[in-house]
Amino acid sequence: MSADPSAQAVRKLVRWFRDEGPDLPWRRTRDRWAVLVSEVMLQATPVARVLPYYETWMARWPRPGHLAAEPVGEAIAAWQGLGYPRRARNLHAAAGVVAAHGWPPPDRYRDLPGVGAYTADALRCFADELPVLPEDVNVARVIARRFPDGWPGAPRGRAWDAGQAMMDLGREFCRARAPRCDDGCPLRSGCPAADAGVVHEVTPRGRRQARYEGSMRQRRGFLLRALAEDGRARVDADPEAAESLLAEGLADRRGRLLVPAGSGR
Repeated sequence: MSADPSAQAVRKLVRWFRDEGPDLPWRRTRDRWAVLVSEVMLQATPVARVLPYYETWMARWPRPGHLAAEPVGEAIAAWQGLGYPRRARNLHAAAGVVAAHGWPPPDRYRDLPGVGAYTADALRCFADELPVLPEDVNVARVIARRFPDGWPGAPRGRAWDAGQAMMDLGREFCRARAPRCDDGCPLRSGCPAADAGVVHEVTPRGRRQARYEGSMRQRRGFLLRALAEDGRARVDADPEAAESLLAEGLADRRGRLLVPAGSGR
């Protein structure tokens, strides 16, 4: 075993994950579509909230071709309540590309609509099991606090476990506002930030989320809910929000009404 303390810490983390990691449905598969759906849903959304949406989505559209065969408005309606509906639009677009042309090679995942650097790395790690660490805000926080000299890499053949473990550690213990350093953190021993008492000082600063109440997000949500429930919404109910949805391809217009995207032409 390597004598490097950081490498030893990663091995300890992987062992902890093997014993304590929660059983989540997207962890039972290496299917690229399942991984992509889960990763897109998990962006800025808690696991508990994602679970019922993921299970319903995958039961309805278990393969990209199943989703691509339906209007994008069906995806947006199924997404209702999960937030940031452009994610549903992007998933529908990505499904269309995969259904028509197959999956791109791993080094070209970013060619898929809506797939950025993090999601591409997540596909490479969690679907293809390549030695890549997907770095979202949780993982970046763990690295800044526990591995200030950089990620030492995962043990051979354990990239998937290490990536999942880092997500869990950041979500459950190495939290942004209330870190549980001395409340069971498996990597507390030898943590540079905790030992020096600078956990908050070294934490990367993220963007503060804008207030939801009264925001454009909320106003758009009212219209999208009406589309999901009634199949239409009046443009004059909120012209500004309606124009925003139309501009992003999240709805179509039929006269004075908004209708689900893909059905208005």
